[in-house]
Amino acid sequence: MVQSASVKRGNPKRPRQLRRNATDAETVLWNRIRNRQIQDVKFRRQWPVEGYITDFCCVERMLIIEVDGGQHDESKRDELRTAKLQHAGYRVLRFWNNDVLENIEGVLEKLSAEFAANPSPAS
Repeated sequence: MVQSASVKRGNPKRPRQLRRNATDAETVLWNRIRNRQIQDVKFRRQWPVEGYITDFCCVERMLIIEVDGGQHDESKRDELRTAKLQHAGYRVLRFWNNDVLENIEGVLEKLSAEFAANPSPAS
């Protein structure tokens, strides 16, 4: 696995710091997907992939979930990040903070649909 950019720069504690300082939306989503609560899929928080620290990553399903605030609207950096992650074979789903906070059931339905459309390679 490729380490995150912050790990490469000598800060292996960065993912831990990000977990401790999670946004409200990240916390809400994490509480609903952790411990294999959704279709027995394991997610990791603030997981390094291809030089980036992703919000949530399911290595087994090659799926990354990013939870974005308004600062990400039409972000060229995010487009480049998504393209690099996709080039590495990951699918990237992005949800707005408001969607997670105001419609968590809808977000979970989209995740379930994604898993149904892209079953585990082991199944």
